[in-house]
Formats: sequence, structure tokens, C-alpha cells
Amino acid sequence: MTAKQVILRCSAATGLLLLNAGSAQAETLQGALAKAYQYNPTLTGARAQQRATDENVPIRKADGRPDLATTAEFQELLVKPAQAFLAPDRSLAGTATINVPIYQGGAVRNGVKAAKVRVQAGQANLRGTEASIFSQVVGAYMNVIRDSAIVSLNLANVSALGVNLQATSDRFEVGDLTRTDVAQSESRLALARADLQTAQANLINSRENYIALVGAVPDNLEPPPPLPGLPNAPETAVQVALADNPDLAAARKAREAAGYDVRVAKAAVLPTLSGFAQGSYTHYLGSLSSVQGQPDVSQVNKQAVAGATLRLPLYQGGRPGAQVRQSQALQSQSIEQEIEVERNVIAQTRSAYASWQASVQSIESNQKAVEAANLSLEGVRAENSVGSRTILDILNAEQEALNARVQLVSARRNAYVAGFSLLAAMGHAEADDLNLETGALYNPMVNYERVKGKWFDWDFDPAPRSQATRTVDTPAQNANVPAGLAQQP
Repeated sequence: MTAKQVILRCSAATGLLLLNAGSAQAETLQGALAKAYQYNPTLTGARAQQRATDENVPIRKADGRPDLATTAEFQELLVKPAQAFLAPDRSLAGTATINVPIYQGGAVRNGVKAAKVRVQAGQANLRGTEASIFSQVVGAYMNVIRDSAIVSLNLANVSALGVNLQATSDRFEVGDLTRTDVAQSESRLALARADLQTAQANLINSRENYIALVGAVPDNLEPPPPLPGLPNAPETAVQVALADNPDLAAARKAREAAGYDVRVAKAAVLPTLSGFAQGSYTHYLGSLSSVQGQPDVSQVNKQAVAGATLRLPLYQGGRPGAQVRQSQALQSQSIEQEIEVERNVIAQTRSAYASWQASVQSIESNQKAVEAANLSLEGVRAENSVGSRTILDILNAEQEALNARVQLVSARRNAYVAGFSLLAAMGHAEADDLNLETGALYNPMVNYERVKGKWFDWDFDPAPRSQATRTVDTPAQNANVPAGLAQQP
């Protein structure tokens, strides 16, 4: 096989990696995203965190609900006081008390509103976590495809340089070339082998990162589908992002919740009204003595009271004022943070759009560079055959051709990742947008609706179990690329 044939087959192998469908049992991007959606620990942990946030609503509601408690007490008099001749030797007492909050200065009402708004903020943050994980998965997926192609290119380059070195050595033996030509070929082959080792290490790293995100080995990754809904101008992208970006939605809800926190703090200086009822029952167990000459006293004592308590704060050492000022400062912080997030979203969206456009244009330029480099390599080889080009010229032309192909592979990867990052910044890279192969999607409202009205003290959930998959049993990755690719015509 000649060096030219090796280069041509290298180009065919790269095209197969980037453009053609994979073999049977190949992994698709939708499949990888679906696995991450179901089993990525960052995402499953974020869902658990959101369920914990949901519980703040019934916790706040509990502050406005009645409180019922009972006590039971048994006493045995071990040493009777000297003047307490009628004191009972023992007693068994029971008490039941109920307190009913009637008015708490608006603290309960505003606390519940703040908790509900924070649930909405948490749901927006969960959307943002989804988009972040999906962006990482897309990057990892495309990195494996890119690095597999680069390894294939470097393998073919090492093979081509080996053929060159053998041909150069043969020509040196017959006196057609000098020892310098052989040394140059040996040097390029050694450098190519070093580049191959680096490319293989990068591929292993990309595969391991893919496993960490997806939870499965990246076998035979298929080319990704086209990205839908990409904007035609940065202004359009920013308008969509300002309306749909989940991080910005979460910041707005956090600001709204901080406003309710101020009202909760102000309730500390307002009157509170609560009702109460208490009943008690005491039995002296026959140990209550009667006065001589009097009928036996009852061994049972019962009591029931009911009423209302009005509390009017007059002075609390300045604590309420400090708490209100603190809440107002936190509200001010949330206002500034919303502006900060808005700035970041705008910058992120514009940058992603620019990166996407530059990468798309780079693909076209690099495609032309590959074609030109291939043509140049063929010309240099032809000119060398008639003595007008040196071996060094051939080696340089081969290196330029390799560099052009690597840059084309990288440009295709960068364009897709930048496009997906743009969709994520716009708020359109979540599970609802990606047609995932998971069946029913996780809906955080299901848990919220389940728990928001719960009031029973013993209403516990089952003990939690892990949802994410472990990767301890996955094999250590290698840098092997599909064997048949390098043999395609």
C-alpha cells in the first residue's frame, strides 16, 4: 500500500466517523441524553433537593394550624411535708391542651407565599440543571466522536510515514537520496507516534468523562441529529433567552420571595391573637386523706378552661427592626442578583451565537483547506517523482494535510457544541425540547401537589434509595477505534 492510498483511506475513515450512521447497537445522542436524564447523579440529586424545597410549603402552613398536645404524669410522695397532713401519697394526672393561632400579624400568610414562590424558583433551577447536564453530555458525546476521528487520522498518518520511511530508506540504499532525507523521515515518524499517543490519551479521557456523565460506555456513537430552532440573529436569541432562560426565571422568583420575607419580618411588631383550651384530670389513687369528721373527699379532680390570648409587643430590644433591615438588605441583594443573572444570560447568549456562527464558517473554510491540502500533497508527490521537490517538502505537505483534517474534525465538533450551548442559553435545551427516549418525563409539580396540603404528623415517605447508576463495574477505557473504518475505500 502506498502512502497516498493510506491518506485517502484515512480521509474515508474520518468521513465515516463524522457523517455516516453507526453500526447495529450504536448509541445515539438522544439515547445518551436519555440515560443522563434518568440516571445522572447531579440531576437526580437536584430533583431530591427540589422535593425538599417543596416541603417548605406544608412546614410554613403548619405555623397557622392548631397545636394539640397531651401529657401524663405519675407522682409518688416519698417524704410528706410536716404540715401537709392531707397531701396525697400518689397521683396520676393527665392534661390535654390545644392552641389555635387566629392572627399572627401576617407572618404565616406571607411565609407560605414565600415558600410557594421558592418552589417555583427551585423548579426553574431544576430546569437549569437539566440544561447544564445536557450541555455537558453533548460536549462529551462530540468529544468522543472528535477524538476517535483524530486517533484514526493519526494512526493513518503513522502508517503513511512508515511507508515513506521505508521508501526513503530504499532509495537511500541505491544512492538516490541522502542520509539527511532518511533522518527527516525518521524524525517525522517519531513525532507522529508522539502525536498519536497524545490523541489516544485524549480519547481515553473523553470516553471516561462520557461514562461519568452518562453512566454507560460510549460504544459506536452515531452522528448527532441537526439542532432545531437555532435563531437567525443574536437579537432574536437574546429576546428568547430573556423570556425562557431558567436561571433568569429562578432569579426573578428569588427576588419575589425576598419581598415576602420582609413582610414576615415586619409581623414581629404586630399583635398576635390565639385561642386555647385545656383540660386536666387527676386521680389520687385512694391516697388523698379526708379531715376527721368530714365525709370522704373525692379522689378525682377535673378541670377545663378555654380562652384567648392577645399579645401586643411593646419593646423587644430592637430585634424586629434588625430583622426587617436584614430582610430588606437580602431583598436588595436579590434585586441586584437578578440584574447580574440577566447580564450573564445576555452575554452568554451573544457569545454562544458568535461561537456557533464562527464554527459554522470555520467548517466551510476547513473543508476547503482539506481539499487544497490533499491536492497540494498529490502535486508535491508528483513533483518529487521528477526531482523538483525534496522529501522534506513531502513531509511538510503530509503534515499540512493532517492538520487540515484535524481542524475540520474539531470545527464540526465546536459548531455542534456551540449550537447546543446557544439553545441552552435560550432555555430551549431541556427534556421537553429534546424528544428523549425516556417515556414520561419527570414532573416536579407531581411531588409538590402531593405534599403541599399534607397535615398528618406521621405521614412519612419510604426510606430513600439511589436513583443514579454507579460506574464502578464499567471497564477502563482504551483508545481503540472501530477496526473496519480504516479499511473503507
